[in-house]
Amino acid sequence: MVKKKINPLDFDALLKDVSADFPTLQILDESGKVVNTDLIPDLSDDELVELMSKMVWARILDQRATALNRQGRLGFYAPTAGQEASQLASQFAMEKEDYLFPGYRDVPQLIQHGLPLKEAFLWSRGHVAGNLYPEDLKAMPPQIIIGAQYVQSAGVALGLKKRGKKNVVFTYTGDGGSSQGDFYEGINFAGAYHANAVFFIQNNGFAISTPRALQTAAPTLAQKSVAAGIPGIQVDGMDPLAVYAATKAARDYAANGNGPVLIETLTFRYGPHTLSGDDPTRYRTKETEDEWHKKDPLTRFRNYLTEKGLWSEEKEEAVIEAAKEEIKAAIKEADAVPKQKVSDFLKNMYEVQPQNIREQVAYYEGKESK
Repeated sequence: MVKKKINPLDFDALLKDVSADFPTLQILDESGKVVNTDLIPDLSDDELVELMSKMVWARILDQRATALNRQGRLGFYAPTAGQEASQLASQFAMEKEDYLFPGYRDVPQLIQHGLPLKEAFLWSRGHVAGNLYPEDLKAMPPQIIIGAQYVQSAGVALGLKKRGKKNVVFTYTGDGGSSQGDFYEGINFAGAYHANAVFFIQNNGFAISTPRALQTAAPTLAQKSVAAGIPGIQVDGMDPLAVYAATKAARDYAANGNGPVLIETLTFRYGPHTLSGDDPTRYRTKETEDEWHKKDPLTRFRNYLTEKGLWSEEKEEAVIEAAKEEIKAAIKEADAVPKQKVSDFLKNMYEVQPQNIREQVAYYEGKESK
């Protein structure tokens, strides 16, 4: 198709033309019906069931983690309910040797990539043991500094390329993260060197309480890829099949030496930004929340799989019960890990301790032994 010639000085037309190149990819509509048969990913029945099981597991993890936080048994926690398709369907396209650079809301992907659940709970508590990863886990701890993981992942992705590896770095941030300088530096660097990376912007509409419309005038966040000279795509982040299809294609593209891809997933967090005092009712309307609940990724995928004869209430209940038992066992293991002492914090701060720190360690060890 020949594009309509646009007056280069008609800036409104230029803006609309760029925006038109970023339609939203969708395969399943809100009711779970297929609307784009040509792009249905090549997943077996067993894989479809596995993906649904992971998403149900994530919803239960969010519910239990919220309860544990309110009981004082977890520390920092960023709710994930509503983002299961965006998080787990994208992680489902990862290979074991791919690297994961998560943000603080991306713990479900980290666990599915190989982090023991006990360590995830310890990380939430601020325990150093929550950052001691298994040798074969290709991942970094969740990044608290907004957008910083983009710069880190660009460096690792370039390292993989220079070593001739086909592995890819996956990194996630939110819509607020796409307004950070590190975001632009990361995609620009990775794009300039054609590094092996897939960058995600999980656009859940609010950076804490700041609505997406106040963060940027860009009609889509996906089109921020244009400035870096890399492909960008906007995806219905409540549609597991669309998220998986986009991620799989992006991973294959990056793994084959073509450079990075930016994926914006349109999604929604049902809960607060974190459980550290945020109240979403102060900046979101009930009407907005109701509209997004109608797009629920679990409901959508459940309808699709049930229609195919692959899912049932009994199967879902079994997944729920297994998840509860897993979480119960993991929090018990985390409770058994010795609590940190002041001397531990001092020892962990320096590889080579200066004199004043050695003196403080000795002081506190003396007090702690009494």
